[in-house]
Amino acid sequence: MAEAVDAVVARMTAALETLTEAGDPARFFLGTYLRITAAVGGALDDGSFEDAEWVAEWDVVFADLYLDALDRHRRDPATVAEPWRRAFGADPALPPEAHVLLGVNAHVNFDQPQSLIRMVPPADVDDAAVLARRHRDHDRIDGVIAAQVAAEDRALQRAGGRRTPLDRVAAPVSRRAVRVFMAEARRKVWANTLALHAARVRGPEAYAERLAALERVSAARVADLLRPGPVLLRLAVRGFGVTLPAA
Repeated sequence: MAEAVDAVVARMTAALETLTEAGDPARFFLGTYLRITAAVGGALDDGSFEDAEWVAEWDVVFADLYLDALDRHRRDPATVAEPWRRAFGADPALPPEAHVLLGVNAHVNFDQPQSLIRMVPPADVDDAAVLARRHRDHDRIDGVIAAQVAAEDRALQRAGGRRTPLDRVAAPVSRRAVRVFMAEARRKVWANTLALHAARVRGPEAYAERLAALERVSAARVADLLRPGPVLLRLAVRGFGVTLPAA
């Protein structure tokens, strides 16, 4: 595993121990995220990416956005962005899988475009070959996540996930749905990254305005997931990802 990813895994592990000792429901998402990050490290070691050095650095930048938000929330919840404020502030009595869903949604929709903006500077956007390589490595993460879905489902059940008999019968369908939703979200993340880039070119004020818009739509999607009712049905209708409105 790349040394940089090793370091972020160590940071995640320490944070997970703290959350577990405190009984904080944020531990459910972090546990999942830790295992996926370790899987990304394994994929880096296996040569699964075109530019392993870039992917390793991006993985760390992306994870740091979440870990920093988690640290700020534990110090002062009012200081974190709204998507995370809603996800971290969800009812602790919700089942583990609900907390994971909220965390994944906030992290993918709000944090991932920001991490890509940091890792894809204007010169890379202007170079078609480099941008295409970044896009392909971005998409390859889907394969890592898809390979983890079944194992994560089992881990959540061990953590206390609550299922009806119908849920157990529907589990294979739900797992396929997760893969579809994540691929859909990743397509939207890339589009939102390019929209943020266009604002970045116009200047800091334009970028801040578009980032604020991303925060609003990402928070609204987390809020939608918190509403009572069939979550998978709502995701099928609205999608997992979000799309920045036209500037």
